[in-house]
Amino acid sequence: MNTQLFTLALLEILLSLIVTVIIIFISYKMLIRLFFNKEDIRGSNLAFTIFTSGIVLSIGIILSEILPSITNVVRLSLNHTETIDVITIAKYSGFYLFIGFVMAVFINGTVFFLFSILTKGINEYKEIKKNNLSVAIIVVAILISITLIVKDSIALLISSMIPYPEVTNYL
Repeated sequence: MNTQLFTLALLEILLSLIVTVIIIFISYKMLIRLFFNKEDIRGSNLAFTIFTSGIVLSIGIILSEILPSITNVVRLSLNHTETIDVITIAKYSGFYLFIGFVMAVFINGTVFFLFSILTKGINEYKEIKKNNLSVAIIVVAILISITLIVKDSIALLISSMIPYPEVTNYL
């Protein structure tokens, strides 16, 4: 058994769980504070529950693309101890997660803007507060579709920032 790889896998699992729970919790609290002060997920407003589920799924998809880059930084630190230390890992991880969070907010904002353009005269927030399931499902479908389309680009952006060691090009 490769103990270094095993330890890295355990670290990745732990890091993924902790980071994902924290970011989803913060995102949920922001959503409640900004838009739906009196709503909750107890079931009285199914449209809100569907809408919240779509946002959580979108964030999860984006995080699933970011966490491998953080793991690559950790792997680099194990192989190149002179260039990457724990503080550097924390800085890169925080930076990557910040980019992911900004991208999630940007995607959500873009979806609301797109939906507003496509359906003039409909206020998504008011309709979701009124428990309009149709609006919630369409908004979530657009949100997840755009997230799935953009996720690879986000992963490429993040992976371009990984501090790989310099390698001489002999070609």
